[in-house]
Amino acid sequence: MKILILYGTTEGQTAKVAEFVASRLRFAGDEVTVADAATADVDVQRFQAAIVAASIHVGMYQKPVVEFVRANAAWLKRTPSAFLSISLSAVSSDAEEAKSLETITENFRAYSGWTNVDIHHVGGAIRFQEYDFFRRWLMRAIAWEKGLKVTHGQDVELTNWSALGATVDALRARFAAGHG
Repeated sequence: MKILILYGTTEGQTAKVAEFVASRLRFAGDEVTVADAATADVDVQRFQAAIVAASIHVGMYQKPVVEFVRANAAWLKRTPSAFLSISLSAVSSDAEEAKSLETITENFRAYSGWTNVDIHHVGGAIRFQEYDFFRRWLMRAIAWEKGLKVTHGQDVELTNWSALGATVDALRARFAAGHG
């Protein structure tokens, strides 16, 4: 099966997720194209399925991903596809964060027109090495608030790779069965 993985990333975790997904699908025998929404010019008609991935920053997904989805919503609605939403909120047990995450994804559905999208939430990462002083301080406060142990200057990986692998396997089975 020819599968498109289109992603948007800010600090690199979503790109890492996209490559993991691609590797798993390739291992299963699929032909996979990975494309960064910020630079890609993709002919979607070449693909039989799609996985779109984007991370949440300041309550929104990356603009190039949203623009791609809006432009290709009709194709995505009739093609086996799914959306991976990468965020710190995905690993939170806080009810307010869960509600905020639901609002963000519902707004994405409505604005993009991809109303039948199957959304899967994936934990992101805190990339201290990528931040300036102020953002490092802010992210340490957020990590502390979430109860995460932060060692000075060390990135915090929150993606559950095993769970993501199971999600990818289930999506592949659904795609192979021809279910959108």
